[in-house]
Amino acid sequence: MEAKIVIPEVMRALWKYLKSQVWVLVGLFTGYVLLYMIFWGIQLYTPPSSVTRLLMSFFLAVFSLIFYLGYYKNIFQTIDGEEPQFSAYGRQAGKFFSTFIAGILFAAIFIIGMIFLVLPGIYMAIRLQFYVAAIVDDEMGAVDALKHSWDITKGHSLSLILLMLVMFLVCLMGTLLFGIGLLVAIPLIYIMQCYVYRVLNHSLEIIED
Repeated sequence: MEAKIVIPEVMRALWKYLKSQVWVLVGLFTGYVLLYMIFWGIQLYTPPSSVTRLLMSFFLAVFSLIFYLGYYKNIFQTIDGEEPQFSAYGRQAGKFFSTFIAGILFAAIFIIGMIFLVLPGIYMAIRLQFYVAAIVDDEMGAVDALKHSWDITKGHSLSLILLMLVMFLVCLMGTLLFGIGLLVAIPLIYIMQCYVYRVLNHSLEIIED
């Protein structure tokens, strides 16, 4: 059966999954934001040319990427009807280098595409956007994850563009709510992306209401 991205179905799933673990998912993301702000504040008070500033910048990058991986796993756990586990962050940390390499490749492809009249870059970003989901959910390496995202998004570009517009509107609404709404909007965007990945990957497990 061919996978289809139906926006109303995505929104229904979004509400169902968020409702089941709303406080956990929003709480985890809020905790990340608070910790990041604390570490960033410490960085600001270090001399710009100091080794400490360089180490803090490196630490923030590693911290953010590990959270990114663990949070993706929490979203997939929610989709599977499980309780999001804090231990996911430690377990996903081992995928740091694969994700880092994939991110560099993704950025390089995107930049090259943007040089060629912008649209190719946007198209490539749409097709390759699920590489992190492939690394987290299917234990793939950097190159395989990018290839997998390219394969499963074939023929779905228009639907994915529409999905991106919906994500943008969700993010905009969160921003308009004094920015605080982003603490809910960002988890919503994560859920939408992970859910659509499962749909395209034919690995979605339906949770009964």
